[in-house]
Amino acid sequence: MKSGFGRIGLGGIVGNGEEPPRSQPATRVWLKRGVLWLLAAGVAGSAVWLSMPPSEVNAAQAEPVQLAAASVDPASPTSASDTSAAEAAGLERMRISSQTWHRGGLGSKALVTFTVRNDNDYAVKDVEIVCAFTRRDGSHLTDRSRVLADVVGMKSRKTFARVSVGFVNVNADQAKCSLVTARRV
Repeated sequence: MKSGFGRIGLGGIVGNGEEPPRSQPATRVWLKRGVLWLLAAGVAGSAVWLSMPPSEVNAAQAEPVQLAAASVDPASPTSASDTSAAEAAGLERMRISSQTWHRGGLGSKALVTFTVRNDNDYAVKDVEIVCAFTRRDGSHLTDRSRVLADVVGMKSRKTFARVSVGFVNVNADQAKCSLVTARRV
């Protein structure tokens, strides 16, 4: 004997043992959930990164850096070993006439564009520059140096475009580059 409850309809809630139809495929649902979790993790990671104090600041770096200029008197006698090597050039007649910088490499590298002016009566090579990076308030962050192997001709100037001087702090806002040494060709 049957009770006959099988014929009682429950309306649109449940069909005949079927699951309700989905509006989207299961892979699309899981993909949306994965993207939402990834976005939440990115926001949380960014919040932690921004709340961390800068790691490069200490008492030693807070002091301004004094740059030394090396030069050799051309009238001084040289030994036999010094004649084969290039002499150090006088920096008093060399300068950086213009400079700009911007970030590259996902914002972590400094790319400097500058023009070296050589007013000497001889060409120079292996020009070394040092760039000091500061915060917006003027406090010192870090120094980076680079040796440029190119030759700057006598009484001429040469522009070096987008020279990577290294990694810089994310708080760096200004850069000031100076010539340190150069070798006479």
